[in-house]
Amino acid sequence: MLPAELPDAEAQCAELAALIRPHLAPDTALIGIHSGGAWVARRLRELLGLEEEIGLVDVSFYRDDFGEKGLHPQVRPTSIPFAVEGRPLILVDDVLYTGRTTRAAINELFDYGRPGRIDLAVLADRGGRELPIEARFCTWRIDLADDEELVLASDADGRLAWRLDQDA
Repeated sequence: MLPAELPDAEAQCAELAALIRPHLAPDTALIGIHSGGAWVARRLRELLGLEEEIGLVDVSFYRDDFGEKGLHPQVRPTSIPFAVEGRPLILVDDVLYTGRTTRAAINELFDYGRPGRIDLAVLADRGGRELPIEARFCTWRIDLADDEELVLASDADGRLAWRLDQDA
């Protein structure tokens, strides 16, 4: 069940950075999954003081339900401005649910090379896994009903905030 008040997503980003910091190797790179994961990865880059640009992936073409759902209307290009081969990567998303988006992102990353390691960092884990995928770094575990969706939004100033949507 959802708490009376949703947590502060900006404070969660700071907490996530604190969880990651002790595990950063000098050549660790961040890769955000569009769109919420990209926002979180940008914030983590700032908080961790990383100089290198983040990578961005859009998993639309890698989803195992692509044939069912078709192409998402807001497909964005994947951009990985660094070599993936042999590097430790932190894949960043806002919410971990079934694990299918994470699986699709990992499949796409291997098109760019074989990373030395991939860790997953998320702000929220809502359970409901359909694949054996687990976040190494997570700030919030929450149980939601199947008709509830946790959505991360970014306002005009880039400030992140949670909202809860329900299917009608």
